[in-house]
Amino acid sequence: MNHLQEFFSLRPAQRDHIPAFRIAVGVALPLLLLMAIGRLDLAIYAAFGAFTGIYARNESPRSRFLRQSLAGGILTLSVAIGAVLSALAAGPWAVMLVATVVSAFGAVAAARYNLKPAGSIFFIFATAAVGSIEGGAPVWLATLVAFLSAGVSVVLGMGAHLIGERPLPRAVPMVTERFSRRDLVEHGLRFTVAPLVAGTLGILSMELVPQLSHPYWAMVAAVAPIAPPHRKARFFRAVHRIVGTSGGVLVSAFLLSFPTEPWQLVVWVILSQFLGELYVGRNYSLALLFITPVALLMTQIGHPTDPGPLLLARTVETAIGALVGLAVVAWGFPHEYRPRLFRRAGAMGRRLVDRRRPR
Repeated sequence: MNHLQEFFSLRPAQRDHIPAFRIAVGVALPLLLLMAIGRLDLAIYAAFGAFTGIYARNESPRSRFLRQSLAGGILTLSVAIGAVLSALAAGPWAVMLVATVVSAFGAVAAARYNLKPAGSIFFIFATAAVGSIEGGAPVWLATLVAFLSAGVSVVLGMGAHLIGERPLPRAVPMVTERFSRRDLVEHGLRFTVAPLVAGTLGILSMELVPQLSHPYWAMVAAVAPIAPPHRKARFFRAVHRIVGTSGGVLVSAFLLSFPTEPWQLVVWVILSQFLGELYVGRNYSLALLFITPVALLMTQIGHPTDPGPLLLARTVETAIGALVGLAVVAWGFPHEYRPRLFRRAGAMGRRLVDRRRPR
């Protein structure tokens, strides 16, 4: 299969609708409750807590409970840190630096305890997005909402085996990757450098072009390509990120082009979450057509803004971050490239020696 065909191919389905349904319900229950009590201004905190359900798909009940509990704890802590930044009215530079630290520690924890999806994309997103809110909820309330929402996802995960979610049969048994201390340090450094550089460029672009906003989207896009285990997968994750997000922005523009009530945005978020999870393991670009609207509509539910600059910012900042991620992918894994370089150098040396030998 050539590179272009990968954008139009779908991997075989593996009962993806079951975890997708569970995750969507985990998002729906907190949002519908907040809508019922008239507190959709808290929706963003609930949504980040609900992202707990994304972790530990198709794992055993015990493994899912342990890993979702850990992921939910980190997500709740990320929201709490962001809420503190919001309460302090921290500027974009402070938010970026704190979110970078969260990214590093979150990525190391995810690698150490084999959380899937890997990396720190949701942790950095929660910290930076909540930290960028002006006049947000009190710290205790934001943390409580995220904690309770995460708890709902964990409870749903505990009963997921009742609807058929279980470990997938594999031709080759999955081996849990073991990281040495050096591996974890290098891993943390990659998840520090990428968001730090991308966040810096995002803030500078915002200062140069006033229409731009949300520099943390560059940070999120920068860490997305680093998580996959192989170089080719990392490269294509960055390209898929740009292509899929651009398409997702168009989908979001269509949805936001109509006069909408808050309840309609909630419905779109729930449906988009389900569709995104349905395809995320089969075609990342296709999944981003639905994942991108989730992020954009989520910010519009409780804190509506003019969608035009929002959509522009999402496109530009994602491109900046993905390019930074590509740079980290190209130069941030030297231990993977050294053996290949040594083999090539050895082959060139042997050819030179062979040419100089008398015949």
